[in-house]
Amino acid sequence: MKAVYIASPYTLGSVSDNVRNSIDAAEELIACGFLPFCPLLSHFWDLIIKHDYDFWMSMDFGWVERCDAVLRLPGESGGADREVEHATKCGIPVYFSMRDLVEAEHIKTQEATE
Repeated sequence: MKAVYIASPYTLGSVSDNVRNSIDAAEELIACGFLPFCPLLSHFWDLIIKHDYDFWMSMDFGWVERCDAVLRLPGESGGADREVEHATKCGIPVYFSMRDLVEAEHIKTQEATE
């Protein structure tokens, strides 16, 4: 099962809507046979124990490096853009739509099993 990091807006706009959109994307990834990593779930961690922005970006970069692909959800986000840039530097494919990710990664999976 391929792991997919969800890069998405967090603080711009409605935080609750952004967290919800990320969770919805995770559910869709599961339905398509992927293993999602939803970093916006750290929103709840940060409510209990506060950490600064650099702490969270460091954690996020570590998870990006462990995933097979990144799905970039729509919306303005400096943090998500940094995650995409990091993935690109690490040679991890980045997709800007669920459809593109599913098509590309399922083709790669089929090629690997043939």
